[in-house]
Amino acid sequence: MKNSRILLFAFLLTALISCSSEKPETHKKERPNIIFIMSDDHAYQAISAYDNTLIETPNIDRIAKMGMLFTNASVTNSICAPSRATILTGKHSHLNGKVDNHFHFDTTNITFPQLLQDAGYQTAMFGKLHFGNNPKGFDQFKILPGQGAYYNPEFITKYDGNIEVEGYVTDIVTDMTLDWLENEREKEQPFMLMYLHKAPHRSWLMAERHLDDFTSRTFAEPKTLFDDYSGRATPAAEAEMNILHHMSWAGDHKVFPEMMDELGIPEIGYDKARYAYEYSRLNESQMDNFLKAYGKVNEDFAKKYPKMTDEDKMKWKYQRYMQDYLGTIQAVDENVGRLLDYLEANDMMENTIIVYTSDQGFYLGEHGWYDKRFIYNESFKTPLLVSWPDRIKAGSRSDELVQNLDFAQTFLEAAGVNAPEDMQGESLIPLLTGNDEKWDRDAVYYHYYEYPAEHMVNRHYAIVTKDYKLVHYYYVEDQWELLDSKNDPYELTNFYDDPKYADIKLDLHVRLEELRKKYKDSNEISQKYIDLLMKDAAEGKVFGVSKEKVEEIRERRRRLM
Repeated sequence: MKNSRILLFAFLLTALISCSSEKPETHKKERPNIIFIMSDDHAYQAISAYDNTLIETPNIDRIAKMGMLFTNASVTNSICAPSRATILTGKHSHLNGKVDNHFHFDTTNITFPQLLQDAGYQTAMFGKLHFGNNPKGFDQFKILPGQGAYYNPEFITKYDGNIEVEGYVTDIVTDMTLDWLENEREKEQPFMLMYLHKAPHRSWLMAERHLDDFTSRTFAEPKTLFDDYSGRATPAAEAEMNILHHMSWAGDHKVFPEMMDELGIPEIGYDKARYAYEYSRLNESQMDNFLKAYGKVNEDFAKKYPKMTDEDKMKWKYQRYMQDYLGTIQAVDENVGRLLDYLEANDMMENTIIVYTSDQGFYLGEHGWYDKRFIYNESFKTPLLVSWPDRIKAGSRSDELVQNLDFAQTFLEAAGVNAPEDMQGESLIPLLTGNDEKWDRDAVYYHYYEYPAEHMVNRHYAIVTKDYKLVHYYYVEDQWELLDSKNDPYELTNFYDDPKYADIKLDLHVRLEELRKKYKDSNEISQKYIDLLMKDAAEGKVFGVSKEKVEEIRERRRRLM
């Protein structure tokens, strides 16, 4: 009996010690660190976890292997600054006020970093925010002014004013991030870190170390490179983002101006100020390396150009586009690897949520396009990879309809912070933790506003389900598109007037109006933003829009009304 009591006492003591030692770890897991990695214009087609046709991205893929890859992640408005505003506020563009790249962000908006900071999180941001010089809710920040530069960039800092750092921007942003983790992070405090890359945004200047490799590569062409836009509503044909017709020879494709003069090539779509800023920042050594690499490109081009047909030019421009675009992504992947290696070496993986995403998708020659804006998949969908060891099953995938609208509430729930009632997203925690039965979203809402503006993509809003998209172009055209994602995966046909889709169309119309009501969007709100932009465009304040174009648009509007 005595021995039994001794054994029982020993068991209880061991259990008590075990429980007391587990409490801090349990508490710790309730307050995870959050690392939000976002690149600018990174197409999901250019991540090998999605598709390895174009490039291998082993380090970004590591996040998917450790956690979950989303195949139906999307944005609410496919353009840079509005997407970032939606991520920060958890609200659609028409409510947070950042509907396009032209108007300023309303800094009275409450953002999730502010809420996390108030809840005891240490917060930091490094890289490209795109709007605003003093982001609210951050203990530390070093951000690029506006679009920033690829080489020897300037940064706006919280404590040191404006600084200039020599080197390549993707490497520099990572250096700043790792330095903060090593030297400024409070070890006993949870943190939220935003690690934001400029790449692969236009004008696609890759790191010197990748110049020789990528300028000699050849890439597979997309099946819709020569799309003639005949199967859809007219805005697809009217957009100004075709690789052949709208990408500049000098600025985008690095054809030397003297070579263009020699060959008699007229420039198209060249924004001298944009490209002058980038190239003026190269030092002598960097410029020598660029001239050496692109000198070879120019010599080869000079031999081919006199015999080129339009089809040949399109193919050549596509290859040049991919070489530069994907070359910038190579550096992003390398630097994501540097961050992951640091986290592993310092035992920081276990209680850290790591997100990799882009501010929207991007066209890599699909439909003959570059850029984004449209509701079609390559622009509307965005990469989303999330790891959180012990909470997310490694190597898992989800095809649920999630959006950048959902990030704020996801991070707040993970941190145990109540989200404001006016946030419009849904926390992804049920999907991440295998509780799919708690997720019931079967459609998402999209609204694009920036017209008239660069690339001239007409305003449109839409409902998107896993199988269909119903799209309304409503500004200079009043047209509808019905896209069948399953039976027409390349989105080449408008089925809106097909009688076989009559029931589907009716159902989508009803559901679209329900979504507009749910998210508090309306024609009156749209008209407010139309009036504001047209006023600025008429005064010559909108990039890429002439006064003549304004008058043409007004005439089309009069005919439409």
